[in-house]
Amino acid sequence: MRRVSRRIQLGDVAIGGEAPISVQSMCSTSTADVPATLDQITRLADAGCEIVRCAVPDEEAARALAAIRSSCPIPLVADIHFDYRLAMTALHSGVDGLRLNPGNIGARWKVEEVVKACAERRVPIRIGVNAGSLEKELLERYGHPTAEAMVQSALGHIRILEDLDFRDIKVSLKASDIRRTVEAYRLLAAQVDYPLHIGITEAGTTWSGTVKSAVGIGTLLYDGIGDTLRVSLTGDPVEEVRVGWEILKALELRRRGPVFVSCPTCGRCQIDLISVAEEVEQRLHDLPLSITVAVMGCVVNGPGEAREADLGIAGGKGQGILFRRGEIVRKVPQAELADALVTEAWKLVDEEGGDD
Repeated sequence: MRRVSRRIQLGDVAIGGEAPISVQSMCSTSTADVPATLDQITRLADAGCEIVRCAVPDEEAARALAAIRSSCPIPLVADIHFDYRLAMTALHSGVDGLRLNPGNIGARWKVEEVVKACAERRVPIRIGVNAGSLEKELLERYGHPTAEAMVQSALGHIRILEDLDFRDIKVSLKASDIRRTVEAYRLLAAQVDYPLHIGITEAGTTWSGTVKSAVGIGTLLYDGIGDTLRVSLTGDPVEEVRVGWEILKALELRRRGPVFVSCPTCGRCQIDLISVAEEVEQRLHDLPLSITVAVMGCVVNGPGEAREADLGIAGGKGQGILFRRGEIVRKVPQAELADALVTEAWKLVDEEGGDD
């Protein structure tokens, strides 16, 4: 059962309630470099990114958001720390959301100015708690950034906004380790109904970070916790989006493009399955149709998996049997297996029109 949360609106993307769990990322470009940032946002959107965030370290970056927003195909969030003036400039630039902690931007009147502007524009605020930047008094009380300390930080920031009668809020509680992150989200989820942005922060490089994110985010989603997610990887942010979608697809929470099934190979395999599977996945990664594609290597599990998939091959000696929607199409030589699957996949797109 998915946790019941209130629904907020970030541009044209709904978050919380019964809205689909959205996938987001953050630009790695300098926000002041508008062409480079827009180019990266286009790549992210093409990969399935539904919300994008940009760092706003200074006034130049804040002013650049106006030009970025005018050409941005997805909702744009400004990431603000410490200086309320950057938040005000970002709002004037037309951003769809803010990521900030009201407790670290100064005097109450500064918070009130930002909250008033957000309320007028119906711009939600994400309270983003990170284990690496907790308030000094919480570190002194708890000794180090525990899950409980992270939750207390979030509740403190929430109270500031609630005292100003602002509830257009989502919350994140991120640490670089899975146990602490999961514990923090579970604790907070039981105390508030605000939508939750989930992720493992500073998860690592593309390979190790993918594993850590899949375990952490997957655990929370399986618990029913999470309304939007970001996979944090040291690498091309497009990979963050692809991993995020794969996590959602693996849990059957959303579908976008193909789901790939392939066997690990063994001594019974008599085709070069690894190269075929890798080529098929690479060539069909952006196929605009939610289908299951199976690339199987032998007669034990191969025919069953291939038959159950929308498209599949079951390998034999130097060849494979091509299946389509449970029916045998033909035998195909190994050298033509990848081409055969790709061709049949695009035939399905032509016949069914692809995903919306």
